[in-house]
Amino acid sequence: MQTRRERHQEDLFVATPLRTLIPEDHILRRVDAVLDLSWLHDAVRACYSQDMGRASIDPESALRLMLAGFFEGIVEDRRLMRRAQTDLAFRWFAGYRLDEKLPDHSSLTRIRQRWGSERFEMIFQKTVEACQKAGLVDGTTVHVDATLIRANASMGSVTKHHVEQVQTQNPMTEERSDEEEKPPSSSKSGKRAGASVSRSSTDPDSRMARSRKGQTFAPRFKQHAVCDDKAGIILDVQVTRANINEGRVLLEQVRRTQARTGISITTLTADASYSHGQNYAELEALSITPVIPPQPQRRYPGHVPTSRFRYGPRHRVVRCPGGKILQRKGRCAENAGWSFSARPSDCAGCALRTSCFSPKASRKVIRIMDGHEALLRARRHHTRGWDTETRAHYSRHRWRAEGIHGEAKTQHGLARAARRGLTNIAIQSYLTAAVMNLKRLAKTTRHPDRPPTTQPHTEQPRTAQHPLTRLLAKISRIHLNNRPTLPCAA
Repeated sequence: MQTRRERHQEDLFVATPLRTLIPEDHILRRVDAVLDLSWLHDAVRACYSQDMGRASIDPESALRLMLAGFFEGIVEDRRLMRRAQTDLAFRWFAGYRLDEKLPDHSSLTRIRQRWGSERFEMIFQKTVEACQKAGLVDGTTVHVDATLIRANASMGSVTKHHVEQVQTQNPMTEERSDEEEKPPSSSKSGKRAGASVSRSSTDPDSRMARSRKGQTFAPRFKQHAVCDDKAGIILDVQVTRANINEGRVLLEQVRRTQARTGISITTLTADASYSHGQNYAELEALSITPVIPPQPQRRYPGHVPTSRFRYGPRHRVVRCPGGKILQRKGRCAENAGWSFSARPSDCAGCALRTSCFSPKASRKVIRIMDGHEALLRARRHHTRGWDTETRAHYSRHRWRAEGIHGEAKTQHGLARAARRGLTNIAIQSYLTAAVMNLKRLAKTTRHPDRPPTTQPHTEQPRTAQHPLTRLLAKISRIHLNNRPTLPCAA
């Protein structure tokens, strides 16, 4: 029989804990069972005055609000606070009552500025430690990959600037000296080349980049991530400008990961973007097996390939296909290898001269980068064919390392930067990685039986309630029990 439910007057009091209104399998309830933020107040103590000023928002409540938003892919503060206004799970997770006023969205912005990226890196590091204690981290086999993050800037903000103008407006520092473009070289006439670079005036920290051919160049950042093979726990993240090559930050990430976990890495997988000779050599020195496919050598039809030049590492000499020795001249401009040059007299009468170098040049110049011997070994190993174990490691890399970036972009809002500036993107990256680690940690905890110990979730016992509050709650229960019910169908 069809029935109709009459709309009744809204209850003034709800005589039940807020926790009971949230399903036990809700992600925030499961995360609350494994999340320990007892250290947070001491970590951010230096960011607040202890004896003057207005009372601040509880740091733990603010962080819980941010984490709750990132679990749902809500990275904008305005959307987060609108969601928290009506979402019981958000309120309970952050420790706010139903009738309690939530902070303004601008307060979260000021908190991020006050804490800085260092505190958020510490938050991410604590999640790694928690996953390691739970047995989710093996640490011996890791996968490394990078992805581009679209900057919070439109293409209309992109303008072209001369390199000299950019460097004048943004003075060079030691941290940025290896990231900025080199000034255009002088021509023979003494005039500077008219090179220009594209910059976004909205977010000057971003760089124009694309992930593949055919894609439009746009202002972007780049996130570099290291994940563990066992359960996909993210062990390290780093955000740089989009024009930074992935291979240049690999060794730094390896050292930081080993220091964070205290475990020596034995196998590392990465794609061909990391196939630098220096990376191969340094990984071998650290007793790490690199599973990195080397990039194929460039071949030009009708030209002598570079592989025909033999390098003797013992005496550091290069012998050309004609049997002549190229002399070592010095370090390369980027200080990443050595430059070798042939004598003009040796090249003048060589039969291979026309196919060896440009007719305008008088001699052959070749560069041998650091780690060249390790690169040759990697090429020979790859040419002969990887064994079954190596192929299995690399096949796991494709869905482990690339999978965490896809998950971060589709489920946690990392496809586009929520704010501007390198520091804000780093904070967004740390929070995203922390949320993904907590999600994996919570899924392994089937029966969250640890009672809440943090301040936002401490519920007052009934004896500590005000007498009037207990009386009103009793009246509310009586009202609910005496409410007439509609007849049900037989």
